[in-house]
Parts: sequence; C-alpha cells; structure tokens
Amino acid sequence: MELLSLARRVRQHHAIEHATLLLLVKRLPGVRAAGHSDLRGFIILGEVPTDVLAATVKEALVRLQVGEHELAVHPNCGTNLVTAGALSGIGAALMISNRERSWWARVPSAILGVTLGLILSPTAGRWMQENVTTDADVRGLRIADVTRLAPAGPVARHRVSIAPEAA
Repeated sequence: MELLSLARRVRQHHAIEHATLLLLVKRLPGVRAAGHSDLRGFIILGEVPTDVLAATVKEALVRLQVGEHELAVHPNCGTNLVTAGALSGIGAALMISNRERSWWARVPSAILGVTLGLILSPTAGRWMQENVTTDADVRGLRIADVTRLAPAGPVARHRVSIAPEAA
C-alpha cells in the first residue's frame, strides 16, 4: 500500500477517534478519556465500559458517514498543541531576529510573537485538523472489533479495530 493511502487511513481513524471521544463525554458525563490513532484503528485510554465504548464507536462512524464531519475535530487534540507551539516558536523567532538590539531589548518583541502565535493557534489548529490530521470521509469503513486490553499500567485501554467494509 502506498504512503499516501496509509496516511489517509490513519487520518480516517483519527476522525473516528475524535467523534468517539466527543460522543463518549455525552454518554458518560465526567468521563476522562484520550485516544491514539494508528494504521489498525485506535486505542482509547480511560475507564470506559466496553459495551458503552462499542456502541459509541459505531454511532460515531455512522454519524461521520452521514455527513457530521464536525465530529472529526476535537478541541483537546494534540494537533492543537503542536500548532500552538509551532506558531508561538515561529512568532518568537521572527520577533527576536533583529540583532541590532540587545537580547534584553528583544524580549518584549519575543513575548509579542508568542502571544500572536497563541491568538492564531485555535483557528489554525482547527484548520490543521480539518485538512491535515483527520479525514472525515470514512465511507467504506466498518468497526471490526472493540477489545479491552490487558492492563499495562494504571489506565484502562481498549483497542478499536477498523477495517474496510466487505465487498
């Protein structure tokens, strides 16, 4: 399988993961959960009953398939953090690049650059999710399995396996 189709698969899984997490907090108010997508599907971290997770994952997939693409964007996605860090770092670097002033005299400009990066980051992070790190077009996919994994630390884990629909 070529690299672009592998990347698209992870982006699709990421979209289903986000939709699942958004719907999960509606089903289980106060639940603390996180996810991580990969080529096989995704892992959900958190104390979630397997049957509730399985039903939520299936609902998430169906809702994305019928066009509720906004579910693919999650406010707590790591993409938002990376975008905020990158824009803030670039902003600071651009603002302190004038070496004609002393280092100390450049600090307020660096703070301004970081602040502008943080102001722009919510919109840019959403754009990055919509166009780079998720793909809400999940037609042709199905949930193959939802399995609680053996404990590997203090946090419960579930593997959500995703596969193409049978031809």
